[in-house]
Amino acid sequence: MVDHHLPNDPLTHLALSCRRLFLRNHVLPVHIGAHAFEKGVAQRLVFNVELFVPYSDSTPKSDQLAEVVDYDFVRHVIAERVQRGHVELQETLCDELAATLLAHPQVQAVRLSTCKPDVYPDCEGVGVEVFRIKGLPL
Repeated sequence: MVDHHLPNDPLTHLALSCRRLFLRNHVLPVHIGAHAFEKGVAQRLVFNVELFVPYSDSTPKSDQLAEVVDYDFVRHVIAERVQRGHVELQETLCDELAATLLAHPQVQAVRLSTCKPDVYPDCEGVGVEVFRIKGLPL
């Protein structure tokens, strides 16, 4: 039986049924890059993350941190991956981080981007964004 109250489109469903938690413009020094001049040196990387968590899993009843997904979780996932060492591509880093964040039992979707702000003098930055929904194939 089809529930006509829930939209069939996954993006609409997420927008209507989830709270968005976000971490904006989180800047860290990261060992990243495929070019020889990028090896062995850290460069600034800007992270932006949105987690989509169903209201049923993110609406506290007693105003306690344990009732929601903690922002520290996002920061920890990013820091742990960065500390593991050099990654060649932003695409690889985004995919790894999105998979780890999406593995959280309460998270239904992740939008994540990375940006190198210091690559070109004539633009604000270069980067990659991914959007993953739990249960949907890549």
